[in-house]
Amino acid sequence: MSPRAGLDLPQIVQTAAQLADTEGVDAVTLATVAQRLGVKSPSLYNHVNGLPALRSHLVLYGLTRLNEAIAGSASGQYGKATIISIADAYLSFARKHPGLYSLTLRSPSHEQEEHVKLGEELVGRLLEVFQPYGLTQEEGIHAVRGLRSLLHGFASIESEGGFGMAVEVNESFSFALDRFLAGLEQLGRS
Repeated sequence: MSPRAGLDLPQIVQTAAQLADTEGVDAVTLATVAQRLGVKSPSLYNHVNGLPALRSHLVLYGLTRLNEAIAGSASGQYGKATIISIADAYLSFARKHPGLYSLTLRSPSHEQEEHVKLGEELVGRLLEVFQPYGLTQEEGIHAVRGLRSLLHGFASIESEGGFGMAVEVNESFSFALDRFLAGLEQLGRS
């Protein structure tokens, strides 16, 4: 069977990503993606080898988009202002793309070389911006994990409607991030 004219893997992945963001990752099936594209499910097999392969493409797409967002905010700079810019880009990505974002969180297995490469790129970029804090390699990894935990915790609580008090959510985010970075500054001075 030959592929339908005009249908390609990027179009399938983008449709699946939109579905993941609006309906949730569990809503992404070959049948729902095919329906959104106006084709029959078997047509997708000309481009993707089943649902696990489609989900793998979604992870790559999500990691690529998150890396692009962070790279655009880092612009080769280091330090507090850049970390704040990266944090804003990260949180913005999580808000705009909740389905894709959820797919970027799991640490990939070593067989998923492209996933590993993109994950290492993300972590490497974050390690670089912490350089002005004078952290050891191990402390840098702790700092990256701490930042990602702060960002993910905030994004996940917000997405579940957990911030219902009458205090501006973005101010709470800035407050928490500022305290985290102040702690790293203190660590660098000791």
